[in-house]
Formats: sequence, structure tokens, C-alpha cells
Amino acid sequence: MVVERQGQAAPDAVPTRIGQVVMLHHAGDREEARQRFLDLWTEIGEHGDPLHRCTLAHYLADTQDDPADELAWDLRALTAAQEITDAGTTAGEGALAVRAFYPSLHLNLAADYDRLGHRDAARAHLRRARGAATALTDDPYGRGVRAAIRRLESRLGGDGGGMWSPPRQRP
Repeated sequence: MVVERQGQAAPDAVPTRIGQVVMLHHAGDREEARQRFLDLWTEIGEHGDPLHRCTLAHYLADTQDDPADELAWDLRALTAAQEITDAGTTAGEGALAVRAFYPSLHLNLAADYDRLGHRDAARAHLRRARGAATALTDDPYGRGVRAAIRRLESRLGGDGGGMWSPPRQRP
């Protein structure tokens, strides 16, 4: 439902609220951030907007102490992202955001599985992260995700799927 004020649609406040809690988490208040994220999750609900659920679960995973709990939240984020993708939408804000989110989602899942000792699952998600990274631009976020992919590849060793290399620049 869209709330209207003086004939104009009110902007979606959920991303702003998520961002505020992310800042709280980055400032070092992990417990408070976790609780606020959980409160938002309760408010949004299991069947709320998939982009909101994806974003919230992605960040909520980072506040978990138990690697199994972190994996569960990262899987929720991926499921919500797939709902957007499976809807067949190839344009729009949600689809564009998810395209840029997939490398990080799969990278986090690879790291979760690695921490839990599930090397094959870790390598599979690392390959997906590398493949999805072609959607990233050459900005600080994209460079950071690519660097994290390379670090995890190095840590996994063996068949991490080969080292990731950036797409070739077009002349």
C-alpha cells in the first residue's frame, strides 16, 4: 500500500531504516543492530517485499555469532533475491539491485560454508560469486567484492574454480 501525502507518494522508508541499522552495526553495536534488524524482519514479515527481505537478511547475517545462523540468514537473502529474479523482471530497481547483490550473496554463502567445513558447497558458491561479479562496475564496491572473492579463492586453494579475472575492457 502506498501512502500519499499532498498528492505525492511517500518514499519507501524501509531501505533508509535498514541503512541506519547498518551504520549502527558498523559503529560497533552488534547486539543492538541485531535486535533492530530482527524487529524490522518481524515488521516486514516472511512474505514482505523480496528486495527488502533480501537486503535485510543479507545484513542481518553479518550480526550473527553462530556460523550456522549466519548461513540461515544468507540463505534467506538468496531466496528473496531469487524471488525477484524468478518473477521474470529484467528491468526495474529491484532487478538491478539484485544483479549487483548476487556476487556478495554468493560470496557470503561461500564463506559461511567454508567456516562450517563444507568445502564443496563453499567452492560452488564461490564459482557463482565469480560468475555474478561480471555485473559489477569498477567502483569501490565492485573492487571490494572482487578482492574478497580472490582472498577466499586463495584460502580455499585447490579447486576453488580458478582465479577470477576481471572482464576485458572494450576499446
